[in-house]
Amino acid sequence: MAIAYTWKVTGVKVKDEGVNTNAVVQTYWTKTGTDENGNEGTFSGATPFTSTTMPEGSTFTPFEQLTEEMVIGWIQAVVVGGYEEHVNGQIQKQIDQKVTPVTEPTLPWAPAPTEAPAGE
Repeated sequence: MAIAYTWKVTGVKVKDEGVNTNAVVQTYWTKTGTDENGNEGTFSGATPFTSTTMPEGSTFTPFEQLTEEMVIGWIQAVVVGGYEEHVNGQIQKQIDQKVTPVTEPTLPWAPAPTEAPAGE
């Protein structure tokens, strides 16, 4: 069963770090997986940064010039490869629960519920 994934940045926190103003220091994001039948699962995550510990090859970009694709790239540089297996597993679990829901039936030996007499 193939799952198509999409990433979305849902928020950031910024602060001034040295000469860098409004440096992104915290990101909030979601990764959503959708199977071929339209069943979805979503994982929400948070990834911290400092302007000096950005993913390799990144340079400081003024906040006003950031794009969602840039920030997703930073997040993926941290998440993909190790933690992503956990993220995808949680998404798969949500999809599986929609495909085959877990129910909690009444026990066969439990007494039938009684109705309260009218007026009580």
